[in-house]
Amino acid sequence: MIKEIFEKGKSKYGWRSIKMHLYGDKQMVMNHKKIQRIMKKYWLFAKVRRINPYKMIMKKTMEHRTFNNILDRNFSPGVPFKVFCTDITYLPFNNRIAYLSVIKDIGSGEVVGWDISQHIDMDVVMNTVTQMKNNPIFQTISFKNILIHSDQGVHYTNPNYINAIKELGMVQSMSRRGNCIDNAPIESFFGHLKDDMDFKQCKTFEELKLLTTEQIDYYNNERHQWDLKKMTPVEYRNHLLAAA
Repeated sequence: MIKEIFEKGKSKYGWRSIKMHLYGDKQMVMNHKKIQRIMKKYWLFAKVRRINPYKMIMKKTMEHRTFNNILDRNFSPGVPFKVFCTDITYLPFNNRIAYLSVIKDIGSGEVVGWDISQHIDMDVVMNTVTQMKNNPIFQTISFKNILIHSDQGVHYTNPNYINAIKELGMVQSMSRRGNCIDNAPIESFFGHLKDDMDFKQCKTFEELKLLTTEQIDYYNNERHQWDLKKMTPVEYRNHLLAAA
């Protein structure tokens, strides 16, 4: 009877299916261990269905989440520490490429966190978040409810990044797919940085990192901007806080 049911099931039935058919078709109750023993004795091995690789990919992808475009191109919050934007750009040097990750405060124009790496992995983004957390300006300021906007890149949909942002109490926002203008402030910053910084002349990564450090410090503290009432980002940040 077990062989009959097994063959009727095109050799795909395991002991559970056979147990159910024995009871349903033959009105016979049989212990599952006995079914397993008989199947093993007569080499009645069920064909195991292969795992669908596409389903596995989809399952893993479900861990990566996207978020609504809360920012919606509102690039003038009027106060600092309310809306941040973040992205990664590449800096070619000496026939190699480095990757610069930046978090910028849209309200003041100030770079509040950054990291540079020779590898475009999760570390460069997570290190940027850590550098932002350790920034002295946040010793008395909470990250709670600060909006942080990015594109839908794999770094920003990664569970590790999402959890890090959530633990800080920040709110994630993402550009619509294929709409780089949705994150225009960070794209503008990268454009100015590349215009001002002679990164292609660097011979080593250490030289490039030092130059980037100097350039971002210059951008924050010395580079006056017309749209910031002719102030530097740090000066404008202090101006906005004093006026609040």
